[in-house]
Amino acid sequence: MPAGYCRLLSEGGPMNSILLMVLAAVIVLGPLIAIHEFGHYWVARRVGVKVLTFSIGFGPALLKWTDRHGTLFQIAAIPLGGFVRMADEREGEVPPEDVPKAFNNQPVWARMAIVAAGPVINLLFAVLLYWVLFLQPTETLTTVVGRVLPDSPAAMAGLQSGDEITGIDGTPVADWEAINYALIDRMGETGQMRVSVRPFGATSGSQDRILTLNHFLGGREVDPFREIGFTPWQPVLKPIIGEVVSGSVGERQGIKAGDTILAVDGRQVDTWFDFVDVVRVRPELPLTVDLLRGEERLQLELTPAAEKDNHGIMRGRLGIALKEQPYEVPAAYRQTIQLGPVDAAVAAVHKTGKLIVFTLESMGKMLRGLISVENLSGPITIAKVAGQSAALGWQALLGFMALLSVSLGVLNLLPIPVLDGGHLVYHAIEGITGRPLSERVQMFGLRIGIAMMMSLMLLAIFNDLSRL
Repeated sequence: MPAGYCRLLSEGGPMNSILLMVLAAVIVLGPLIAIHEFGHYWVARRVGVKVLTFSIGFGPALLKWTDRHGTLFQIAAIPLGGFVRMADEREGEVPPEDVPKAFNNQPVWARMAIVAAGPVINLLFAVLLYWVLFLQPTETLTTVVGRVLPDSPAAMAGLQSGDEITGIDGTPVADWEAINYALIDRMGETGQMRVSVRPFGATSGSQDRILTLNHFLGGREVDPFREIGFTPWQPVLKPIIGEVVSGSVGERQGIKAGDTILAVDGRQVDTWFDFVDVVRVRPELPLTVDLLRGEERLQLELTPAAEKDNHGIMRGRLGIALKEQPYEVPAAYRQTIQLGPVDAAVAAVHKTGKLIVFTLESMGKMLRGLISVENLSGPITIAKVAGQSAALGWQALLGFMALLSVSLGVLNLLPIPVLDGGHLVYHAIEGITGRPLSERVQMFGLRIGIAMMMSLMLLAIFNDLSRL
């Protein structure tokens, strides 16, 4: 059953949900942190550097032991990072026998290899995870358009329900995930998008539809399919109210759980999505809604509340949720994809590379103001998404872990002094000039880097809290 159509309801109440989120976050972040630090540790040992401490987490040690090489391994109480501490004369006294093994006494290439190993192993780990996922048989929806939203870019370009999407901007697409990534690649842009389709009923050939974009996906938490105006196949879900949010407009105006929507302003409503589309475009405008409550037919005057979407457009909202209903995807809309080991490896490398490029492009668009900084996420969102992924199954959890591993790898390679990428810049300058940067310059850069990272972290946490 495709995810996204039915709302997940956690069993056991809010406390169990929080525990699941925390546990999932630890399961996801723990291995990624351990692998990152292991990269630094492994290369340091290979080039002969004395490693003093290998720590997963910060703060008091919960578990620790020392190996035969004198390295202290520990798991600490705060699982939000880790570190590898090496012998270094710049950071403290080094015994005479360990001076040749100190980090600062290694050639530039060795220091650069140690620093780069952490983020590089994160990227390689993402490839491994995607390889495992691509080896699994995956049932997914075909790229046949299920709905075309009225007055959307897709509708204006002439897309129709039943058209099969074969490419976006000249790139072939085989599933909706590929379409999603192709749409996200155009995030923040204004211009035209070329969508190649095989019209409904055709068995071969394709035609191009030209869609007009205007600051596409420039806000936060925007659904690319709704923004562009076409969606995959969706089940015919009856418009039955499953939940009414306490204190919402819907509750105040008389809607109750179990009500079935029959008509809006005299027009028959057949599916939940039909009702949602009407409400969205009628903020603070009255609606005459006919509904069935038990055996009684009622008529309510509802006025949706107005809320701004991510583009500053007012949308209607009632504060109600659909009742979960079973459904089956027709065979014509299903396809099974399974790759062999070699093809899965190629696909894993390609996907990881695409995510690296996408991450860098998104950062650039954010700096240029094409994408809102509200897209930044912090630890709360990571925990929330980890919990949701865990609830969906091990494949969703591995997919999220792979995505996060790519993000960690790319982030740590940015040329910011406090990050691995900043240290690589320092070492590269030393390799070119033949002498290291002065301690004063390095400390100045470190202060700037810390200020930048703290600002980004505070902004990400603020965004997390605002989403709550």
